[in-house]
Amino acid sequence: MPSLPRTDVLSKLSNFSFVNEGTFDWMKNRDFEVGEMLREEGLSAVHPVILIPRSRVPTLNPMLILSCSWSTTPDARPWFRRRLWGSASMIRAVVTDKEKWVKALSLDLETGLDPPGQKVRAAQGFDAASQFIQGYWVWAKIIENLAPLNYDSNNLELAAYDWRLSYCNLETRDAYFSSLKSKIELFKKTSGKKVVLVGHSMGGTIIVYFMKWVEASGPQFGNGGPNWVEDNIESFVNIAGPMLGVAKAMTAFLSGEMRDTVEVNPAASYMLEKMFSRKERAGLFQSWAGSASMWIKGGDSIWGDSEMAPDDPTNATDTHGRFISFRHLHSPTEEGSVKAEHISPNLTMSDSNTYVLEHTPPTFQRMFGTNYSAGMETDVNVLKKNGQDHTKWTNPLEVQLPYAPSMKIYCLYGHGKDTERSYWYVKGKYEHSDSNSEGEEISNDAAETTNGTTSQNPLNFPLSRDLWIDSEVTIAGSNPSIRSGVKFGEGDGTVPLLSLGAMCVEGWKRKEWNPAGIKVVTREQSHLPEALDLRGGTTTGDHIDILGSRMVNEAVGRIAAGRGHELEDHFVSDIHKYTAKMDWTGGKTPSSDSSAGIEEKKKGGGFWSGLRS
Repeated sequence: MPSLPRTDVLSKLSNFSFVNEGTFDWMKNRDFEVGEMLREEGLSAVHPVILIPRSRVPTLNPMLILSCSWSTTPDARPWFRRRLWGSASMIRAVVTDKEKWVKALSLDLETGLDPPGQKVRAAQGFDAASQFIQGYWVWAKIIENLAPLNYDSNNLELAAYDWRLSYCNLETRDAYFSSLKSKIELFKKTSGKKVVLVGHSMGGTIIVYFMKWVEASGPQFGNGGPNWVEDNIESFVNIAGPMLGVAKAMTAFLSGEMRDTVEVNPAASYMLEKMFSRKERAGLFQSWAGSASMWIKGGDSIWGDSEMAPDDPTNATDTHGRFISFRHLHSPTEEGSVKAEHISPNLTMSDSNTYVLEHTPPTFQRMFGTNYSAGMETDVNVLKKNGQDHTKWTNPLEVQLPYAPSMKIYCLYGHGKDTERSYWYVKGKYEHSDSNSEGEEISNDAAETTNGTTSQNPLNFPLSRDLWIDSEVTIAGSNPSIRSGVKFGEGDGTVPLLSLGAMCVEGWKRKEWNPAGIKVVTREQSHLPEALDLRGGTTTGDHIDILGSRMVNEAVGRIAAGRGHELEDHFVSDIHKYTAKMDWTGGKTPSSDSSAGIEEKKKGGGFWSGLRS
């Protein structure tokens, strides 16, 4: 029997009384729709566009830039030029030969570069990030909607990178920033127009780093000079950029977990632990220096203290200012609550920064200290000096935007989806750390104390603490919502609202961080996914799916076509109310005296000073 044409099927289904006209909107082909609308308005390509993709907050979810093996060692040859991340090859490799897959994807813990015998490189070209699998688009919608405006490979580029590497090593190994600079200069030469840089997620922090790199002086940097950004960059489009970090990155480094791995059923949790334990996941994440750029920045001044956080909900029963709260091992929960006497001291964001580093290997600590910084600086003279310090360039609270008064910044992000914001943890038993010298096994049980925690073994072996998100803590009626040990806040499902918007609506409106007065436009998208569209349709605010939203595609098209001035601020959240509660002085009185700024105690405490010295 021949099948009915699709239109006939829809016509017949629409006869049912429960079906209304809008029910099948999600089934319409929307390819090129926004681009064609803009073309009908008379818009066409003006500025060349370079897309800087995301990586992924540390997780085993593979929706990111695909990576290929170029190793030729005997045990790696079966994977030569196969995609080890973000493909079916990854799944097969993890299931059939996990140890070899981990070895292939890990970086050298000392150098942060390729370990001996291993070579993995980011896939290049539009196919690297336009789609993950057939039908699961990433950048494909933006590329499709730019095409009707006369964009093609001559004025549109996707600059993929190896998300595992520290930003400094991206240049050392791959000359990534040198290549990006050359491509921008070529585009400007061939078109006669300045370039639009569009970054999604981590791609936004890559762009901020690049702008500081290219204006810095010295042979190890770009030698573009202080005027290069003004002369070459038209706009920086920041889509869902985690400018001040991501909460789940902290827990990934600490215990190899996040909501993705704790909010699963017991059977799935058992299989996950058997296939890829928390300790194994944390070890792999800790070898990826690039992911540490997602570290939370700004400390208690931005994220709150033990009494309150700027984004605490009205009538809060708990505060996000206590970023990590501990329940003693085996302590009971009654009626969904945790008694105060069973809670260990809570950690604010500044406390947690120190705590996470102290519970990671020395190699990770050294890597972090030589590549990144998570503090806050307001002294203008110190901020200027930081322009020559690459460890500051991923932190917009410690560097100034380039002096480029004609450049524009557009912040586009979603709001209205539960997002990991703070956590409940359990302190487990002490266990042998990787740095342990060989010796006989030590009984943890003997060291356990009455409150469920454990003390150091009397022999004082170098032991580490087993820690994990407390999935037993689910408190009914709590505000904010607490499920499986995760306290949820506002955001786009991945990045907290404070990280998405604080710099855009307040930080970059201040002269100390934006001396040229670069115009910053912020447009928020409510997360209102279409019910029958698996990707949320054109009104989604999800961290990844927003790349297919009408708001983002129309904004990118207008900016590329030289009509960015038509875009105005649009807010759906209380981000202004939250930023008004933040301490933008960093706990000190702003001063032009550089020595005062240098000597000022940093927000991370003494551990940070020792690490940075």
